[in-house]
Amino acid sequence: METKNLVVNKTLPFDPTFLTVNISLRQVEEIAMTLSSQCIVTGTNEIAWALRALMLTDLTTLAGDDTKANVRRMCVRACYPFEPQFFDKFFERTLLLDIHCAAVCVYPARVQDAYTTVEQFKQLDRVAIAAVASGFPTGQYGLQTRLQEISHAILAGATEIDIVINRQLALLGDWKALYNEVVLMRSACGDHALLKTILAIGELGTMENVYKAAMVCMMAGADFIKTSTGKEMVNATLPVGLVMIFAIQEFKRRTCQIVGLKPAGGVRTVRDAICWMTLVKETLGIRWLTPQRFRFGASGLIDDIDKVVREGVARMEKEQLEKAAANKQPGSEIDEDALCKELREKRQAKN
Repeated sequence: METKNLVVNKTLPFDPTFLTVNISLRQVEEIAMTLSSQCIVTGTNEIAWALRALMLTDLTTLAGDDTKANVRRMCVRACYPFEPQFFDKFFERTLLLDIHCAAVCVYPARVQDAYTTVEQFKQLDRVAIAAVASGFPTGQYGLQTRLQEISHAILAGATEIDIVINRQLALLGDWKALYNEVVLMRSACGDHALLKTILAIGELGTMENVYKAAMVCMMAGADFIKTSTGKEMVNATLPVGLVMIFAIQEFKRRTCQIVGLKPAGGVRTVRDAICWMTLVKETLGIRWLTPQRFRFGASGLIDDIDKVVREGVARMEKEQLEKAAANKQPGSEIDEDALCKELREKRQAKN
């Protein structure tokens, strides 16, 4: 399988001063809710936000009964979420080239299936192939086995690797050992794959642990920090997202290195996605709302995006027809035969 060299974050020396933090849970919850509620969208704006969410989505299937067939269906939907003629009345068809998911995400054993499908549709430059690895979702495997799984996924065609961290080390406060493991995973990815580190925030116990785990992963060279596997009891929540954003901001301030954010698990509706995008826009800035810096890990979100966009376009068509009917006046229709006759008579008069 041909591999490309990517621009990836570098590993920085472990610095325990990055882990000094004191977080007020109540204040974090209040700030998160205040920021995320600042954007209320309707009408055509809702369609635009829904399409933006689509282009930031890693469309995911991580089920025990995944097969080549359902992975193929998912990849086709990621590449072509809408039929070309759907937007013809209100959008330029050329814009459809940009309306696709950011990536597809599967187990390592299904990477070859995903790669083959996306390659068949000539979308490898637009839709990335991501794989979960390192003993997903628990991480309760030997280190060498986890590293070999990363190598296997990359050889099969993955260009993004979503690894799970060792929660035991985080809960014990052994941050240097966690750093060393993630460094090895960064090395296994090399410059052939982006490294997304899943913190599994629902199993870390405290917001301070979330912040510290995020910092450790960023020092180790992570390109993204990701909230959850989607398999925990608690997954992506706005307060946890805000704590991770605080870590990204502080890390950028101290190192000038940019790290992306990926909420996963629990983002099921366009309204959920808008809350997250608003939170990111109000803290990290609008430039962060690109696939290079922000992703959603989701399987069901695309269904609600499809519903919102189709219903929005249907409303636009209805409003257009009602407006045309209201503006129509008696006798205003153009009689094409009469017009052609008049033009012919003028031409004859000139001759």
